[in-house]
Amino acid sequence: MKLTLFQIDAFTERVFNGNPAAVCPLQQWLPDSTLQKIAAENNLSETAFYVPIKNGFHIRWFTPLTEVDLCGHATLATAFVIFNLTSYPDQFITFNSKSGELFVKKEKDVLSLDFPAQPGTPCETPQELIAGLGQTPIAVLKSEDYIAVFDSERDIAEMEPDFDYLAKLDGRGVSVTAPGSNVDFVSRFFCPKLGVNEDPVTGSAHCALTPYWAEKLDKAILSARQLSKRTGDLTCEVKGDRVIISGKAVKYLEGSIDITL
Repeated sequence: MKLTLFQIDAFTERVFNGNPAAVCPLQQWLPDSTLQKIAAENNLSETAFYVPIKNGFHIRWFTPLTEVDLCGHATLATAFVIFNLTSYPDQFITFNSKSGELFVKKEKDVLSLDFPAQPGTPCETPQELIAGLGQTPIAVLKSEDYIAVFDSERDIAEMEPDFDYLAKLDGRGVSVTAPGSNVDFVSRFFCPKLGVNEDPVTGSAHCALTPYWAEKLDKAILSARQLSKRTGDLTCEVKGDRVIISGKAVKYLEGSIDITL
């Protein structure tokens, strides 16, 4: 069986930046074990698969180790493929997913994800978090991920985490964040439990980061930068119980894979 495969760099307008995601269009679902093997073979933080349905597309996301409930950059990458590399006629996409309906709007070369907000709740600071980050945050919140807040962008940029400790935490992963020097806020995201020590740009993490910084800075629309080695830029907006996460994407690779079921 031959399948089309794209690799898209999300939340950037230049290749070799942002977060690379594999996108694999399907006409019908393959066995979960096959999807997982393809994701493991791709060895990117996420591989997205999508199937056309009556009112849009059904989308699923896999890390090299497991399926996840929500992924921002791979959804952006998938929307880029549908909008730009297929004959899709509209400027709006509805995705059905494990996290409910997700929406993507295209305005010129900017794609805007409409995701559920996932605000964090203040919590005690686990000792594994302090040991894993090598310093004590000024505040800690918990949503699907831990959110560790620090004073400055330099704290985030210079952090050298111990992933063995962070893998012991409950939840999915850890966002570390601080006010930015040239943007409203910066972050990094660590997810060793799912086989991704550091994710280059994490759209889904901004479902929790955006409500926090919107309240903290008293702003509805915020500029954000993820300070991984590849870096990525996002524009984030709170709209009721939803978060709008916007960015650009660029195609790196288009090809095909051969598999035997």
